[in-house]
Formats: sequence, C-alpha cells, structure tokens
Amino acid sequence: MADTATRQENYNHLVLNTCVLAGRIMIESGSEMSRVNDTIMRIARNAGLKDAQVYATLTGIIMSGGVKEVGAEVGSIDKRAFDMEKVAKVNELSRAYAAKKIDIYEFRDDLVHIDDLVATFPLWLQTLGAGLVSGTLVVVFQNNLPDFWITFIVGMFGWAVYYFLNIYIQIRFLSEFLAAVVVSALALISVKAGLGVRADDIIIGGMMPLVPGIPLTNAVRDALSGNLISGPARGIEALISACALGFGVAIALHFF
Repeated sequence: MADTATRQENYNHLVLNTCVLAGRIMIESGSEMSRVNDTIMRIARNAGLKDAQVYATLTGIIMSGGVKEVGAEVGSIDKRAFDMEKVAKVNELSRAYAAKKIDIYEFRDDLVHIDDLVATFPLWLQTLGAGLVSGTLVVVFQNNLPDFWITFIVGMFGWAVYYFLNIYIQIRFLSEFLAAVVVSALALISVKAGLGVRADDIIIGGMMPLVPGIPLTNAVRDALSGNLISGPARGIEALISACALGFGVAIALHFF
C-alpha cells in the first residue's frame, strides 16, 4: 500500500511538472494565455487530475493538482520570445498524449528536449526573410518600387543587428532601440548617397520586421478572453517596444 501511494504521488508530481513545463514553453514562445491554460488543463485531466487548477501569467505559473498529497508546482517565466513552431509542437504532443500515443514520461522528455525537436531557422534565412518583408511592404504600403532593393538591404542589416544584440545584451528593448537607429541611419545615408529615393519609406519598410505585432495581437486576445492581467501586461510590453523603435528613429533623424 505504501509503495502504491508513493508511486501515485510521484506520478502526480510528474504530471504537475509536465503541465508547468508545457505552459512555460508556450508562454516563452509567445502563445496567448487562453491557449496556455487550455493546454495545461487538458494535460492534467487526461492524466487523471480532474480537480487541477492553474494560475498563469506572463511571469509565472502556479498549479495545484487538486489532491492534498500532491501540493502545488510553481514555474517562473524568465524570458519571452516568439516561436510559433514550439507552441504548435507542444499542442501536437498534448494531442498525442490525449490519444495515448505517448505516455507522460515520453511527453515530459519531449518537452525537455523540445529545442532538438523544433528546428530553428538559420540566421541567413531569418535575415533573408526580414529583407523580403521590408522590401515587399515598402512597395505594398507606399507604392515605392524604386526603393525595394535598398529597403531589402536595410531590413536585413536591421534584423542582423537586432539578432546579435539579443544574444550579447539580452535586453530586448535596447536591442530594438539600437536596431531602429541602424535602420534609420542606413536609410538616411542611402538617400544622401543617391541609392534611395525616399528615406521615410525606407525607414518604414526596414522597421517592419521589428514591429511588435504578436504582442499586440495577444494583448487584445487576452483582454477579450477576460485575462485582465496578462492582456494589459502584454499591451504595455508592446508599447515599450514601439517606444524603443520610435526613439531609435528619432535619434537617427536628429544626428543624421
């Protein structure tokens, strides 16, 4: 009896740990909170914890198994990025667990090694994508075809600066500020050198890969779903990002 109770307690602790880990990966990857809560609760119920409760915010997760012997599990969220591939992978693993294609041990192991399961796009491809977004949108939004190629190049440089600063500084708002300075400075210099036509259009296009679109979208979705903590928090985070980009442009315009 004692061995059975111990095994059940260890199993319940494993389920809680798996739920919190899944939620942490999703929040760190930019998922909206309603999806995080739904995924965590589905995992818990499929594992037999019918009375489990979860409280998730942008900075942490608190989860109770609803069983006196289990207690609660706490997980902190130290960083936030945007990786929809990881969000989709966690949902895929959750569905596989619900269908009993994998057990809780395989589930947790896959979550621990999710970086190996989800491919990360190489820097050259990310940079190329940023350039395509920048060049295409300057044509779509501003109808400025002559500035396509210079905006393409400026957008690539801006993303590369943002990428490397995130590695070494690890302060996203500072990285966005400095990347905006670089984009704006290159746009102004290119126009003065006769490589571009309209600096404003080049700046707009080059800034597009840096605009906080996902945080803004998730802020609205969280607020509309009734999550009045994470919704405004995401909105403030997006506002700070937008201010960092705006200040970067203003600094470049002042000095260049």
